[in-house]
Amino acid sequence: MEYVTRIVIIGGGPGGYEAALVAAQLGAEVTVVDCDGLGGASVLTDCVPSKTLIATAEVMTTFDSSYEELGIIVADDTPPLERGARVVGVDLGKVNRRVKRLALAQSHDITASVTRAGARVMRGRGRLEGMQALDGSRKVVVRAADGSEETLTADAVLIATGGHPRELADARPDGERILNWTQVYDLDELPEELIVVGSGVTGAEFAGAYQALGSEVTLVSSRDRVLPGEDPDAAAVLEDVFRRRGMNVMARSRAQSVKRAGDRVEVTLADGRVITGSHCLMAVGAVPNSAGMGLEEAGVRLRDSGHVFTDRVSRTTAPGVYAAGDVTGVFALASVAAMQGRIAMYHFLGDAVAPLNLKTVSANVFTDPEIATVGYSQADVDSGKIDARVVKLPLLRNPRAKMQGIRDGFVKIFCRPGTEIVVGGVVVAPRASELIHPISIAVDNNLTVEQIANAFTVYPSLSGSIAEVARQLHTRKNGNGES
Repeated sequence: MEYVTRIVIIGGGPGGYEAALVAAQLGAEVTVVDCDGLGGASVLTDCVPSKTLIATAEVMTTFDSSYEELGIIVADDTPPLERGARVVGVDLGKVNRRVKRLALAQSHDITASVTRAGARVMRGRGRLEGMQALDGSRKVVVRAADGSEETLTADAVLIATGGHPRELADARPDGERILNWTQVYDLDELPEELIVVGSGVTGAEFAGAYQALGSEVTLVSSRDRVLPGEDPDAAAVLEDVFRRRGMNVMARSRAQSVKRAGDRVEVTLADGRVITGSHCLMAVGAVPNSAGMGLEEAGVRLRDSGHVFTDRVSRTTAPGVYAAGDVTGVFALASVAAMQGRIAMYHFLGDAVAPLNLKTVSANVFTDPEIATVGYSQADVDSGKIDARVVKLPLLRNPRAKMQGIRDGFVKIFCRPGTEIVVGGVVVAPRASELIHPISIAVDNNLTVEQIANAFTVYPSLSGSIAEVARQLHTRKNGNGES
């Protein structure tokens, strides 16, 4: 009788379900243990819902900022003296019902794909039980919602349990006025005055979205600028756009506490100032779901933050135990989680595998405009981590951008001096997530700026700016700069 490798995957997010598909295709016996629904936070409470909400906000922003310039006339009953009043509104209850419907549909589609591939899906919470057995196997105990338990035997275990919103001791969400990013989809009415605490990716995305939907937004940032971890030129463009559209951006303002005051919220800052609003959204990071799983007892090393330590093929410090996704703290992106999960299965099951290379990862901030990045960054160049030449070209010079009324944004490419190999790039534009792909291909395949420049682009197109930056990098052999 032929032996079948047994794989148990704890967590059904992108890292888990992508790993399940690979392992099943390679002939393993796969069990996915999940407590909320396949797709995980990415599909149910994070990426899919937030980007669906942002899609509505994007339509509102495009309409508000461009219709007059493009010559569109909106006929309404607004009196002449109030002509600046908003003529397009949003039904947030309807938007959120659509958000939840799409998220559930995506989760059901993923479940169907995984079960069709031959994997078993178990509802419950999994934990490792003890050390590795003499035969190399591991025990996973699955506890169902009714308290019953089942013990599974696995030749390999993948931990893909994700994370959950971080909470401050003096700013606990109540799901009504003080919210984390998983609770905003229960709102039926648009917050009149929304205070967003945290100016990282999540905070910036929600702040921009709710401002576009019609809320008065205050963004509280403990750092010098919005998006402190992103390209500084890109962050400066976005902060300028936020302020120009009426957002109150409070830099160097750390939130100390948040409390309810009737139908209002009060946010107390570290310097003693108090700001008030109708709602507060806490976006202060995430905590890995690694507690209570028996990981350290099983030999899995955790970082001080609680994240699982992994190598570039997703192995933990415990033999036969792999990890993928946000629980590893490598890169909080669904695409990276999925790649980590696939790599883990390829590695354990003996298939050809390339170790994870974070310098080929493309990422996007879904604000308006979007910020897309790949490869080495401006910070890497400025710190001397890599020697690179840089050219940045504002979108204002792009003919398609002029036609569409796009004023904000740029394309920036980094290349190595001498070889002119493309090592990184930044795009700030509407749909930058789509425009970054040619630069990603260049970075992944060690293409030169000359090769990018010589490829045909459509005229007129926003992607034409990518070729133009490449041309300038190829013809201007000295120095960095902005055209």
